[in-house]
Amino acid sequence: MREYTYKLLMRFRPEEHEAIKRRMKEAGTSNMTAYIRKMAVDGLVIQMDLSDLKEISRILRISSNNLNQYVKKANETGNIYLEDIKELREQQRVVIELMEKFFLKLSTID
Repeated sequence: MREYTYKLLMRFRPEEHEAIKRRMKEAGTSNMTAYIRKMAVDGLVIQMDLSDLKEISRILRISSNNLNQYVKKANETGNIYLEDIKELREQQRVVIELMEKFFLKLSTID
């Protein structure tokens, strides 16, 4: 049994069709049916730039790897170095700063 049981036939002028395709591209989708359905039901499609999250993820991976290396070194030598702690703190500061910027962007979405 099909989930979608109602079919609508719509006609668009060429400039409307081009505007829809342009907005679909901006939203990062190529499925016109899904785009028009989403717009008709919700009236809103949000396209987010996730490059900040990718950067946060990258820094967290680096920080996690560094932390593992520092713990290994501490277990082997019985020492941990102040420079290592300072580096971890700086990485955490950068992550927190990027997260704050990202959440600020999210809070401005209407």
